[in-house]
Formats: sequence, structure tokens, C-alpha cells
Amino acid sequence: MHICILTQYYLPEIGAPQARLSELANYFIKNGHKVTVLTAMPNYPTGKVFPDYGGLYKTENIDGVEVIRGYIFPSKSIKMIPRLWNYFSFVISSIIIGLFKLPKCDALITESPPLFLGISGYILSRIKNTKWIFNVSDLWPESAVQLGIVGKGLSLNLALALEKFCYKKARLITGQSREIIGDIDQRFPNVKTYRLSNGVNVDLFSPDNRSTSIRQKIEPNGKCIAIYAGLHGVAQGLDQIIDAADQLQDIDGLTFVLVGDGPEKEQLVQKSNELKLGNISFLDPYTRKDMPTLLASADIALVPLKKSLLGAVPSKLYEAMSTGLPIILIAEGEAANIVTKTQAGIVVKPGNGKALINALQQLSNDPSLRKQLGENARKAVKEHYNRDTINTNFVQYLEKEF
Repeated sequence: MHICILTQYYLPEIGAPQARLSELANYFIKNGHKVTVLTAMPNYPTGKVFPDYGGLYKTENIDGVEVIRGYIFPSKSIKMIPRLWNYFSFVISSIIIGLFKLPKCDALITESPPLFLGISGYILSRIKNTKWIFNVSDLWPESAVQLGIVGKGLSLNLALALEKFCYKKARLITGQSREIIGDIDQRFPNVKTYRLSNGVNVDLFSPDNRSTSIRQKIEPNGKCIAIYAGLHGVAQGLDQIIDAADQLQDIDGLTFVLVGDGPEKEQLVQKSNELKLGNISFLDPYTRKDMPTLLASADIALVPLKKSLLGAVPSKLYEAMSTGLPIILIAEGEAANIVTKTQAGIVVKPGNGKALINALQQLSNDPSLRKQLGENARKAVKEHYNRDTINTNFVQYLEKEF
């Protein structure tokens, strides 16, 4: 088969869809198929186009994958106008470039969010006369409503209409979690769905990557390291971590490390400085190659969400579990069920600062508990969330169905 993937986010960017889609593309190639990716100029999460990129159009080959890039207005602003122009600039460029440069293919997989990319995905699938697969990694606009980004009115109604249109027109809807698929099946019982679970490369993210030198570089005093690595955005609610660090300043054996970038980072750093926190540090994003070593060199993984979002299971949860770190998860729903069922860590409800502080105190003071929870996490991921197995099943499914 020749599979085309339409996504706003791809390598060399770092992040959940970038890792998931690139590994899926590589797995197609390993099984004798061809893959073409239509994506934007890399700019995530800094909001600045990477060096050696830019302009209206560019092609390259990444690990055997033909990558076609189009123009995007780069921005990490949380304001509505620049955010919408960021999305629609690529919608427009992907339609124009895809019309002329995207080859004929057996299936076109479109990644959502952003939901608006469904516009170009549908148009290109019709023009290229190919089967359209709409991949839902987060439920939008539902999540936007829960986060307060979108309120009732015309904008929400248009977004709901677009969501319905994409679900009805796609040949197949894939979703990253059971809650996502369950929600779509309930609202649209006649559409065809497939749970393409998120997961992790268990060989890449391993406890064996623990590095004394990296650890000393991050925390030279031998303290227990509670790490967050990922996007500093609205949905993550990282202010909860800042507040906990403020309350735990008197604990000498615990330090917080926040790694990454995003629209909320500047405010988080400013708040930390205003509180004069000496137990928290902010690091620039690590490369995908270095991330497994960084995670393995910490002691506790922080996986926060600002609010309970239906279907949201952060990819960083799987990566931390695979690395053998005990989890402090600030979430409810499916993600909480995973951590609780596998006994991989401690679950805290979003906004419950006291419970978060108690969890941090408990894990930072109990190395044997951290070890046991980490071992449980690693075992569960190898059994249920191994991306190699997930991709194998999906490729076999498409080979049979398409």
C-alpha cells in the first residue's frame, strides 16, 4: 500500500503526534509499504520556524519517509486570532500543495487536532480519490469547551458541525483511547471506528538509560527529582506544580524539573521567580534522542492535566511508565484508570493541591515504594501499550480492510 499522512506536526519537532506518527510511518515502511507525509514547516512548540526551514514549500526524506512541507504561520500564542491563523494557514497551504504534490495513495490518514485539518483532509481525499482515515487523538471541540477556550455560540456550533462532517465522511475513524472511541460510537453509531491506542517504544524508553552524569547535571545535590517533560500549555495545568513546589520549599530532599516549552512557559517562570522558588528549575526542550535518558535519570514522573478531559491519556504517561518511573497523575477518567489498575503510581484529582502535596511527600520519602510502582509501570506498558504490537495490529487491519 501507499499511505499518505496529513498532519500539522511531524519530525524534527518533538511531541506526542510527532513520535506516534513517525513510528507508525516507519512501521509501514518496514512491512513493505510506502509512506508520504504532508506537513507544515517545523515550528512546534517554540512558535518559530526551525533553522534551515521556511518558505512556501519544501521536500525531504526522513528515515525513508517522503516528507512534503507547506507554509504555516508560526505562533505559540493562546490568543484566538493568531491561533486560528496558525491553523488555517496550513489548512490552505496543505490543500494547494497537496493538490499538486501529494501522490495517489491507498489511504489518507488525517491527524486531529487541529480539527480544521479535516477540511483539507476531506478535500484531498476526494481529489485524489482515496480512502480517508480521520485520526482523533483528542476530542475537539469538546476539550476546548472544557478548558474554557471555546464558549457557547457560533464558533462552537461551527466546530461541532465540522466534527460531525468529518466523522460522517471518513471511511474510518481511529481514536487514541477507549473513551474517545466510546464517545464517537455513542454519538455517531453508524460510523466505523478503530481504537489505535497510544503507546510507547519500550526499547527506546527503558530504565537502562539512567545516567549518573545527566542526573548530576540536573540535580548535583542528590535530591529526589520530580520531572515534567512536555508541552507547557493551557491543558497541562502546570501552575499546580508551581503551587506544590511553593508549599514544599522546606523539604530539602525534593526538587522539581520542568522540561519543554509552550505558550504558558513564560508565565510559569515568572510566577516561580515571584515566589522565589529555589526548588524548581526550567529546562529547554530535549531532543527526542535525549529524552529517554533524561526521564530515566529522574525519580518521579509528573503527568498533570488542568481539568478532566474526556478521552485524554497523555503520551508522556506511557513514556514515563516504560522508563520505570512511579507516576503522579493529576487527572481522572481513562488515564487515572490505567495508573490505578496497573498500580503504577498515585492519582490526584485536578485542583486538589493538598492531595498532590501528600503524594509528593510520600514518594519522595519512600525509595522502596518508588521502585515497586516503577516496576509495576514498566511491566504494564510492555504487556499492554507496546507501540510495536499496536502498530503491527493496525497495519494488518489496513492490509485486510483496504
